[in-house]
Amino acid sequence: MIRHTAVKLFYFSMVLAVALSACTAQEPQDEPGIEARRAARSEQTIRLAYPDWSSEVAGAHLIQAVLQERLGYRVQLLQTDAEGMWRMVADGEADVLAGAWLPVTHDDYFRDYGGRLEDLGPNLQRARIGLVVPTATPGRQTGDTGRTGRDLVTIRSIRELADHADRFEGRIIGIESGAGVMARAEKALEVYGLERSFRLIESDEERMIAEVNDAIRNLRWVVFTGWTPHWSFERHNMRFLDDPEGVFSGVEAIHTMTRSGFAEDMPDAYEALRRMEWEPQQLERLMIWIHDDATGDVYRQALRWIRTNSDLVDEWVRDIE
Repeated sequence: MIRHTAVKLFYFSMVLAVALSACTAQEPQDEPGIEARRAARSEQTIRLAYPDWSSEVAGAHLIQAVLQERLGYRVQLLQTDAEGMWRMVADGEADVLAGAWLPVTHDDYFRDYGGRLEDLGPNLQRARIGLVVPTATPGRQTGDTGRTGRDLVTIRSIRELADHADRFEGRIIGIESGAGVMARAEKALEVYGLERSFRLIESDEERMIAEVNDAIRNLRWVVFTGWTPHWSFERHNMRFLDDPEGVFSGVEAIHTMTRSGFAEDMPDAYEALRRMEWEPQQLERLMIWIHDDATGDVYRQALRWIRTNSDLVDEWVRDIE
């Protein structure tokens, strides 16, 4: 009896061991190479150049957060102007830019520097630049149209600016002179015969938007150099003035580009960057969070965006994390 029981216990233990072994084999195992890759990446620094525009600030910090938090790289952000962004990557002073507006806004920079860069394709499509006006004053929504407040600027085309120069005080409010939208605005003055009736005012994005907000509050007409994606279109009723001569070219895309040799030096980062693409509304949401953050913690808002859009981010890093 004792011998029979011992035999049964022996066979039971053998079966249990086989079963446990099978279960263990089926459980996902942490590949030893994953931690090794992350450790190796932590020794690598990716330099990302960007201009101080709200859309590019949001995009640059989002890329930084994904590459650091999900892949383990260190990412250094280098703020510069539009041409500096292109030049730094072409000269190897930076590795990546994610703010190439093509095919029109940055066409001069692309001709000068594009031959020394690799284009990874758009990270955002359906971008646009042009001359923008506020169409209504702040107020409660009325009816099903979604319109708020009272009509403000009523013209719809750049061609109409000349007839209303006095109401605009002869000014188009712009940003820094090196921006592609400013070059196009200068061209628009010439093409539409506005050189005598309007001046293009150089400023920066923050001061430009502050002046637009002041004009809306005080019911003054204002026209400015605008672009989408931009958080202000979520906060105010705005429209692009029609551009029948095609000076601003309509719809564009924002591309990611890298220096020559980056794909060989950091293949995992290259592949992740190649996959990164978001919708204008998704980026505008991040831009609003950044704008509303009283602490100015842009990186924290980028992390918030990653949590909110985790499925999309998972696709960007799948099989390379």
